[in-house]
Amino acid sequence: MKDYHVNWMDGFDGAITVCNTEGIIVYMNDFSIRQFEKYGGEKLLGTNLLDCHPEPSKTKLREMLVIPTENTYTTEKNGVAKVVTQKPWMEHEKFCGVVELSFDLPSGMVNNVRD
Repeated sequence: MKDYHVNWMDGFDGAITVCNTEGIIVYMNDFSIRQFEKYGGEKLLGTNLLDCHPEPSKTKLREMLVIPTENTYTTEKNGVAKVVTQKPWMEHEKFCGVVELSFDLPSGMVNNVRD
């Protein structure tokens, strides 16, 4: 079987930002860099993600860096709704930090309830 390397994250149509257990940003995909350009974009790499969040988000993220948990919510700004999910970054069952993924929700999105 061939070993394919698929770097889907850079082309993903949403922001992917990853920080280590100290809160240091270690990865931003292209979308994330563009989304946070007014805050420094690529220059945010190596800085602390906690400094990018106001309260009460900062406290929630700080807790997530101590006890690996997830946090998912929707938000709206300037008429654009987004889903944001923050999940533990795990490697070989070791907690390495937090992955934050956010993307726009299409207007009029259908919610299919299934049995």
